[in-house]
Amino acid sequence: MAQAKRGAARDPALELWVVLARAFDAVARHARASVAGFGLGETEFGVLEALYHKGALPVCEVQRRILVESSSTTYVVDKLVTRGLVRRERSADDRRVILLQLTARGRGLMDRIFPPHADVIRAAVGALSPRDQARATRLIRKLGLGAARALREPHPPAATADASS
Repeated sequence: MAQAKRGAARDPALELWVVLARAFDAVARHARASVAGFGLGETEFGVLEALYHKGALPVCEVQRRILVESSSTTYVVDKLVTRGLVRRERSADDRRVILLQLTARGRGLMDRIFPPHADVIRAAVGALSPRDQARATRLIRKLGLGAARALREPHPPAATADASS
């Protein structure tokens, strides 16, 4: 039976999913090792990196950018505040909104560690030329936007084995 499946035509969507997941895992391992070398966890680095590149952001926006749960973000931000790398402040426009901002110490840390981290990521994706990297970025962005759109739009329920009998 397994041999028959091997000879069957491949499903491009399923193959894409597997290849994409494996490629992400391989590149992510480089990123995790780089970040760990700086004494930070992935989520901690994600918060610092978002604030480093975007400036002060509301907590909910940081959460959205780094793709973690609310409780995890609070825990990580608390740790970064304790370490003196991030500070919380109320928005001048809306006092209900809490903004996160790098401290001078946090900015100094990112000034020091982000360039070598970026080099690690460049090396990890270096199997593709810069032109192929740009093309892959466009295709993967298109894939992600399409998948997100499909979640928002109503679609017929998946066929079940019971429906055919």
